[in-house]
Amino acid sequence: MAGRITPAAGRYAGKAAAERQADRRWRFFEAGLDLFGAGPGYRATRLTDVCKAAGLSTRQFYEEFRNLEDLLAELHLYVNDTTQRAVLAALPETEGLSLIDRHSRLFRAYAAGATADPRHARIAYVEVIGVSPRLDRQRLERRARWIDFLCGQAAEAVERGEIPPGDYHVAAAAFIGAVNGLMHDWSVGWVDATLDVVIEELLQILLNRFNMAP
Repeated sequence: MAGRITPAAGRYAGKAAAERQADRRWRFFEAGLDLFGAGPGYRATRLTDVCKAAGLSTRQFYEEFRNLEDLLAELHLYVNDTTQRAVLAALPETEGLSLIDRHSRLFRAYAAGATADPRHARIAYVEVIGVSPRLDRQRLERRARWIDFLCGQAAEAVERGEIPPGDYHVAAAAFIGAVNGLMHDWSVGWVDATLDVVIEELLQILLNRFNMAP
């Protein structure tokens, strides 16, 4: 299918076209979360599987997306945004905390946002890898945002005299790489440890890489 089909306008069953579209889109999102994030996975899922799980038709799917990769791409952005909101919501709570407590609180907020729904973790750390050059770029762009966030936190810590001056970009990139790698391995069952153990190990890496270890 080359492009999306334009949905019909007007009201139906008491709902405006925009309401019906939002409802359809969310049903496809939920189907994608279940099938990609908890079921057979993106590569083993067919378009008809998604439509059946959503209780909608293939025509309705093409009114929202061009293909299954479009759905996966939007789900990847959605789960990343969910995690980002969790971290930003925790930022005001870190005012006045010590360096270690502040960054511990922020990372635990990240971990909670990324793993509260196990489907989110599998999509973010497993399903999007190697799908296409487009999704690789999207994944790296989102990774770059987290690197920039860490560099910003490091710069503020330098200004407060909490850590020595320096270029923390490589340390931030190394840490984000460690998060993605370890969470991937934990998500697919290659790491025999509880989530709490994984989070604690990553937190120790963060504190050591940014000269914050007690």
